[in-house]
Amino acid sequence: MIELAGIIILGILAQWVAWKFKIPAILPLILIGLLVGPVSEFISEDGTKWIEPIWNGNEGLFPGESLFYFVSLAIGVILFEGGLTLRLSEIKNVGPIIYKLITLGSLATFFGAAISAHYIFYLSWEISFLFSALIIVTGPTVITPILRNIPLKKDVSAVLKWEGILIDPIGALVAVLVFEFISVEGGGEFTKTALIEFGKIILFGSTFGFAFAHALNFSINKSLIPHYLLNVVALATVLGVFVLSDVFAHESGLLAVVVMGMVLGNSKSPYLKELLYFKESLSVLLISILFILLAANINIEDLLLVYNWNAVMLFALVVFLIRPIGVFISTYRSTLKFNEKLFISWVGPRGIVAAGIASLFGLTLAKKGTVDAEYITPLVFMIVLGTVLLNATTARPFAKLIGVFLKRSEGILIVGAAHFSRLIAQYLEENGRHVVLIDSNQTNIKLAQEAGLEAMGTDIYSESLEDNIELNDVGFLMAMTGSADINEYAINKFSNQFGESGTFRLINLAEIRNPESSPKEGLFSHTDDYISLTEVARKHPKIHEIELNDRSHYEELIEISNKDTDIIPLLVKDKHGVLEIISSHNKAIDKIEKGFKLVYLGKPFNKNSKQGI
Repeated sequence: MIELAGIIILGILAQWVAWKFKIPAILPLILIGLLVGPVSEFISEDGTKWIEPIWNGNEGLFPGESLFYFVSLAIGVILFEGGLTLRLSEIKNVGPIIYKLITLGSLATFFGAAISAHYIFYLSWEISFLFSALIIVTGPTVITPILRNIPLKKDVSAVLKWEGILIDPIGALVAVLVFEFISVEGGGEFTKTALIEFGKIILFGSTFGFAFAHALNFSINKSLIPHYLLNVVALATVLGVFVLSDVFAHESGLLAVVVMGMVLGNSKSPYLKELLYFKESLSVLLISILFILLAANINIEDLLLVYNWNAVMLFALVVFLIRPIGVFISTYRSTLKFNEKLFISWVGPRGIVAAGIASLFGLTLAKKGTVDAEYITPLVFMIVLGTVLLNATTARPFAKLIGVFLKRSEGILIVGAAHFSRLIAQYLEENGRHVVLIDSNQTNIKLAQEAGLEAMGTDIYSESLEDNIELNDVGFLMAMTGSADINEYAINKFSNQFGESGTFRLINLAEIRNPESSPKEGLFSHTDDYISLTEVARKHPKIHEIELNDRSHYEELIEISNKDTDIIPLLVKDKHGVLEIISSHNKAIDKIEKGFKLVYLGKPFNKNSKQGI
């Protein structure tokens, strides 16, 4: 009882440590597992592990084959959750670079790592290709924590993010197919019987996954399942498909759940997001338990298999040669600069899916007596730990060294996607700024996206923004919703992460009535709030520029705009096109000279005014 409770407690503690120090969770999980497992043999008085999943074959926490069954089912749930995240529409829209990375880049890793493992460790070709298939996978759970605090251009962050998301289920599928080919009768040899068995695995795995995905989706959409049972019925269905498919074709269960996840993930189920949240929470718990168990199950003898210079050579080839080859082939003739390609080549940490599936396959093949199967788990764990440690400690200094680290974050995050916000965002985009709009109103988001703007439907109170590495180049925060409380909350919560270059919000009615209290972070004018901006954008939906002669000219125009409710000043553009946001207390802009322009929303200034404009 103490050991079981301890595993759960240590697993959740490792997840908290990962969140606190912004590192991939797999790192503390595996390290804790190794500590309470093989390392503890040197510490304990009787020379035994503190946690022993299997001891003497039929003793320990999971005697006999029970650990194998637990790992199989847990990996099945994790792979199903990974399959849910893969949208076919995303593959079409991610752009040629990412598409090539998950195809050409994966092929380079698949063949390069297999050849390296075969000739360095003299492994059989079957085990070598299984190893290479397993290390194709990177994954967002390891990429995101590493890049969260590195300001990068949006293109670089997007490539790494989408590669991790899309390659997770694809890499898992490749690994499953290779494993199942090895597992059929004939031991991976190209015999007639082996090919027939492999065909059965593909047939039953795909058929069961496809059929049950549609059956579950039909049941959900027709309200045949009560809402409070939705998540647990989905879980039971996944486990049932895994076992049932395995009964008809041995080792086809993993393929079935991957296919089921992919099919369901591309359906139009209204409950898909809710289902995904549940599976994510369940995956966190399973992963926390799983990796401590798997790391603890490793023996000193397993670690000694990779405690040599051959392992160092293999790691160096995978990280410093094979990964760059895949990246540079995939980005050939792309718009990425050489240093950006170099950084993408450097950041390729392997993650949870690779380590988890490797342990399962290692256990299965070792039990069958497959030659060299004992190398799978320690080799993959070596690549996972090595790449995570390398990237977690060197990604930031390496980004600075090669010049992809943004010294000043110029991107702009706009909270609130109302009509006037979209007009301002369009102007900023046209002037070379990366702008992201967020709003919980899906109609506003849809209108923004139809206008060609980058917009995300998200709740300001959710944690999803903090994990979005595509916002790493954002340095300005503009809170422009109709709620003063939300605006205040946004700048208080996100000013450090997204507002290092400037944090602004719309002023409220109380601040308009008392101009002396206008805050430093107030936007645009001390006479205009959300209502006035909305009204002006309705009557005059256009942003204008007017050239300035000097500071006094600027101040005169500001004075006119304060009196005319149909003109709202927004920005000042200098001679080089650099934009500066106007603050409501009108004290932020130090330099105004001839050739600068005032950017404003509303009706044009009167050309017959005394200013001669």
